[in-house]
Formats: sequence, structure tokens, C-alpha cells
Amino acid sequence: MSLTMTEKAASEIKRTIQEQNFAPLSMLRIAVVSGGCSGLNYSLQIDENFDEANDAKSEQHGLTVVVDRKSELFLDGTTLDYYEGVDQRGFHFSNPNAKKTCGCGNSFTV
Repeated sequence: MSLTMTEKAASEIKRTIQEQNFAPLSMLRIAVVSGGCSGLNYSLQIDENFDEANDAKSEQHGLTVVVDRKSELFLDGTTLDYYEGVDQRGFHFSNPNAKKTCGCGNSFTV
């Protein structure tokens, strides 16, 4: 898998898994779905299912990350980070494939 997650992002996901009492073997599923102002949106969800034929899986900072094969094409070289500042906090995707992004940074075009 060619998506990289920072340690800070992994820590935040692990904290969420623990606080919300997800199953111990839960994985982070990252996907690209249609929608948003620019045409494509990032999707993050906690999942317990892995389809070996259709998903790529990696271990990053003690967290299992799953991406479906179609989304993997859009996420090649992307870094997922967690930002916490005075004005905002949340996950941030740095995607070298994005030709245009919307103001919120959650929607993009390739």
C-alpha cells in the first residue's frame, strides 16, 4: 500500500477505537467516494472486515489500515496526518494526485 499515516494520526485513531469500544481487532478503512464540491471525498471508518481479493492492508504505528483497490489508485503517495491547532483540529490528507481541492480540504479532483 502506498498510503502513509503519521504516528499522530494513528494515535488519534487508536484513541477513538478504545474510547468508542470498538472490537480489539478493528481496522481503519480509508476510501475515496464520490461527492463533495470537487467530486471526490475521503472516507475514514472503523471496520472489522477485510477482503483479501479487493483490499490492500498494511500495519502502521500499531494500527491496521485497509484500502480497497479502487481507492488505492487515488491515494498513491498520500499521507494522512492529524492536525491540532488553535483554529481547527482533525485529519488532513496530503495527496500528490489531487489537481484541485475545495476550501475544507476534504474534497478533491484528480
